[in-house]
Amino acid sequence: MDTRRLLRTTGTVIAAAGLLLSGCTSGSSGPSASASPSGSEREAGPSGSRARPAEVPVALKSYYAQQLRWRDCGVPDFQCATMKAPLDYDRPGAGDIDLAVARKKATGPGERLGSLLVNPGGPGGSAIGYLQAYAGIGYPAPVRARYDMVAIDPRGVARSAPVECLSGPRMDAYTQIDPTPDNAAERSALVDAFKEFAQACQERSGKVLPHVSTVEAAKDMDVLRAVLGDEKLGYVGASYGTFLGATYADLFPGRVGRLVLDGAMDPSRPAVDLNRDQTAGFETAFQSFAKDCVTQPDCPLGNSGTGEATRRLKDFFRKVDAQPVPTGDTRPLGEALATTGVMAAMYDESAWPQLREAIAQAMNGDGGGLLALADSYYEREPDGEYANLMSANAAVNCLDLPAAFTGPEGVEAALPSFEKASPVFGAGLAWASLNCTYWPVRATGRAHPLVAKGAAPILVVGTTRDPATPYAWAQALASQLDSGVLLTYQGDGHTAYGRGSDCIDTAINRYLLDGTPPAGGTTCKPTGSPS
Repeated sequence: MDTRRLLRTTGTVIAAAGLLLSGCTSGSSGPSASASPSGSEREAGPSGSRARPAEVPVALKSYYAQQLRWRDCGVPDFQCATMKAPLDYDRPGAGDIDLAVARKKATGPGERLGSLLVNPGGPGGSAIGYLQAYAGIGYPAPVRARYDMVAIDPRGVARSAPVECLSGPRMDAYTQIDPTPDNAAERSALVDAFKEFAQACQERSGKVLPHVSTVEAAKDMDVLRAVLGDEKLGYVGASYGTFLGATYADLFPGRVGRLVLDGAMDPSRPAVDLNRDQTAGFETAFQSFAKDCVTQPDCPLGNSGTGEATRRLKDFFRKVDAQPVPTGDTRPLGEALATTGVMAAMYDESAWPQLREAIAQAMNGDGGGLLALADSYYEREPDGEYANLMSANAAVNCLDLPAAFTGPEGVEAALPSFEKASPVFGAGLAWASLNCTYWPVRATGRAHPLVAKGAAPILVVGTTRDPATPYAWAQALASQLDSGVLLTYQGDGHTAYGRGSDCIDTAINRYLLDGTPPAGGTTCKPTGSPS
């Protein structure tokens, strides 16, 4: 299963709010970059210039002028460093936050074009993990030849002052809470779970919690751009990384270089609409899976059409809600984990055979396959501990937008519209939208269009049957941006770059290497599909 970029619907099946991540796949490694000696090193970009002093507020000059001390990462050909940024940009003198940075230097041949920052999404996905396991070795060789491949873990994520909330055992319990309460007791249990999660985040990460917004992360990226010696930012962001990139462009339009926003989010949509849109996106992806499944001899959802497949899956969820299935683990497979497992496989059509097998096994009393998919989605380790993805995801989402609902009554009123958007996932994703309702820090962001007036052309990529970032979001972002150019992938799965379309890859590579975007409205299909 390709887990390079996952958008975790608002957190979990019981904690939704609009998120995306990346696991990683391997790729063919090009010629290795020669590692520089450890120690202080600063390099100018292709123009040899840095941000002009007049562009940088006086209180931030020391951050923009800092020198990174690159060191060996313990991963061949990669170097790591720590960058300082103000914890609070409104009060730069109130303390710093340490942010982890990594790079793989341009391999050559060809003239170096500068730095290319990458972000896989989430929010909460480790950009450094993505760089070291995929982008730095798997991006097309011509791109890696001419760019230093760079990543910064956003504040609150992975190696950069990570937000911490529930311990492993408590997180296990949290991910198993019934996501579709049938009575007052189950509703109270769900609300209590959201409250417990929020309280744990406040207790363990209260200092950083108010300062992990996307706006602050975008400002950190500009500090890094300057410290790396680049006049303008080169960037590839996937899923939530598109929101981060578009936010950067809106804040610093004159510093935009070549930006690729793949699997775009619509920044103008409030939380409830984002969640409902995403619910419809997962339904679209499931119907595509079901259409394929019913033609397969091993389809556990029957061979009588997508309507029957939908009914069988809903019936399966009802059964495991009433009677969870053994998994070979101490955790049985109930409705929450089963739903998460199915949704995880919607991100990449190459996971469909695995999903068919996992559903068939669960229907026959072994839920281990779906549990494994759910654990991969949550980044649960074999020792029962979790990466900080889900904690960071909630922290960023709940700061970026006001909560979708003010309480359970709002969810109940909205249930019909969510269930219309997805008969399969609608109820669970509606209740998941409560995740920010009890958050201990007031949201600092709001939904609004991002324009980036005067920026260089920005390439926005959308996939027509993307489950996590519906295609309409890419259309919306491309139209909002003053210089947005839309590139469409007519296919399945989440994001498009490096997913099997030579047309997509060629268009993006050309833009990154010579700055020429494709013609607006260009549409691509998977390589080998009928034209």
